[in-house]
Amino acid sequence: MNEQITQDKKMGKILFNIIKKYKIYLLIIVVFVILNTYFSTYPSSIIGKITDLLYDINQNKTEIMNNVFYLVGIAVLLLLLRLPWRSLCAFLSRYLEKDLKNKIFEQFLKIKLQNLQEIKNGELMAYITKDVTEIRVFFYRIISYGTRIIMTTIIGMYVMITGVSLKLTLAIIPPVLITVYLIIKIRKYVEKSFKKAQKYFTDLSEFVQESTDAIRTTKAYCGERNRLKEFIKKNKLLKQSNNVVDVHSTLLSICINICVGLCFGITLIYGSNLVHTGEITVGDLVTFNGYISLIIWPLSWLPGIIARYKRAQISCERLNKFFCLEREKIYIDNKKTMDSLKGDIKINDLSFNYASTIEVALEHINLEIKQGQTLGIMGTIGSGKTTLMNLLLKLYPVSNGKIFIGGRDINDIPVIELRKNICYITQDNFLFSTTLRDNISLFREDYDDDEIIESTKSALINDDIQEMKNGIHTIIGERGVDLSGGQKQRVVISRAFLQKSNIVIFDDTFSALDNRTEEKLLKNVRELTKDKTCIIISNRISDIKDADNIILLDSGKIVEQGTHDELVRKNGLYTKFYNQQSSKEKMEIFA
Repeated sequence: MNEQITQDKKMGKILFNIIKKYKIYLLIIVVFVILNTYFSTYPSSIIGKITDLLYDINQNKTEIMNNVFYLVGIAVLLLLLRLPWRSLCAFLSRYLEKDLKNKIFEQFLKIKLQNLQEIKNGELMAYITKDVTEIRVFFYRIISYGTRIIMTTIIGMYVMITGVSLKLTLAIIPPVLITVYLIIKIRKYVEKSFKKAQKYFTDLSEFVQESTDAIRTTKAYCGERNRLKEFIKKNKLLKQSNNVVDVHSTLLSICINICVGLCFGITLIYGSNLVHTGEITVGDLVTFNGYISLIIWPLSWLPGIIARYKRAQISCERLNKFFCLEREKIYIDNKKTMDSLKGDIKINDLSFNYASTIEVALEHINLEIKQGQTLGIMGTIGSGKTTLMNLLLKLYPVSNGKIFIGGRDINDIPVIELRKNICYITQDNFLFSTTLRDNISLFREDYDDDEIIESTKSALINDDIQEMKNGIHTIIGERGVDLSGGQKQRVVISRAFLQKSNIVIFDDTFSALDNRTEEKLLKNVRELTKDKTCIIISNRISDIKDADNIILLDSGKIVEQGTHDELVRKNGLYTKFYNQQSSKEKMEIFA
């Protein structure tokens, strides 16, 4: 129960810690607001005095002019007070936005993989853009307008009672209270309509994200018209929901305007009677009207603040769920130097299934690989090949006593130590839209240019890079769009020749290479991994035939195991793959 309460308040704690960093600036803003509000009462008082002095202009001419000078001086002072205050409010809201975006991206990078898969790209973009903006705007309005509403109400009521009339002040309170009641009622509809608008915005963001990723497929199948039709439909729903939000927000503004009209009406009727009975002067009545404007006008900001509050509240609820997703403990608390992890791998009766599925992804896997050996893994789609590698990297939780690396239980090895000692060349060949150097070194400064160039030579991509104008400092397009499939694979493979790891994993890494390049590259890989543990996942027998041990996975189970020659003689599933690929190679030779 206490843990649930803590999770519900997680977003509030994050915001509190961010705002706490800028408490001095907040204090300065409050001081400026108090000074600004206090001196804002002077113009109404001065105008009231001038009004009373106008009955005898000739006799009071000097005093009238002095009050006019005072009025001008107060206007200049208010300008000087307002400029730093408004600037600080704007700067502070931008600091909040920056820090919150940093927190969101940090959380995204550290969330456990099984939790991260529940978040769509469009949803993450909505967090960083829409939700953060809603929180920033509300924060700005609170420190800029909310503080003024509170201070003007307190200071304004005080000067109205002490400076003009208690009776007249009490007369305008009922319409103010009625307006506050109506605002509280209407805000429920604002919240409901905004939740719907926020959902449609997220849907549209996800659709746009998916459309940009699939633009080539869309064009290849002439799907532009259907995608546009779907976009127009989603955009229309967003427009309609935003219109409903605007209607409810307008109702709040109307309530404020009615309140202002009633207050002025009561002041004119009842105030005139007080002037007639001599309880107040005409100047007092003019001053009181000025005070009403001072108090009521900030109330016109209240609907906007409430609307923004509901939006920010919903955004906080969405972000709270995001921040409550469990993180990986990646980094070691102390600063001890990490030892090189030995490459011996032992797997004991390992079974695994994903939380979102009933089917078992891996079942009773038993394996042992000594450092210096190469393991080849084959299997049909969905047989568990990549899942097994994800477990070796502890991307998903593993039970104790199931996987041992370097003689240590994988759960006793800190995540950062484990992953820095395993070089995993993934099958997606992902490249960042930055330089080739950064893509190969993965943004680490540990390597110099000579080491990186040497790794590209081993990966047989250096000749292609040398033809580029800026060499390894060439900036490639998004996801490496400027490179061919084979070039992208070889750039990614360069990481294996650069990183000093005792365990190297190639996950379907050679599929885009021609036979000649593949043969040369595999020779370099064998030289690289002769003293290391090497795991090659591939359905091309040419990639794994020289491995010390080959396993064949099917439906999460090891169905065949042995060397290439042993598996061919078994006349099983591996032999079937071998015969199919041998026939295909012969056909290509004679074609």
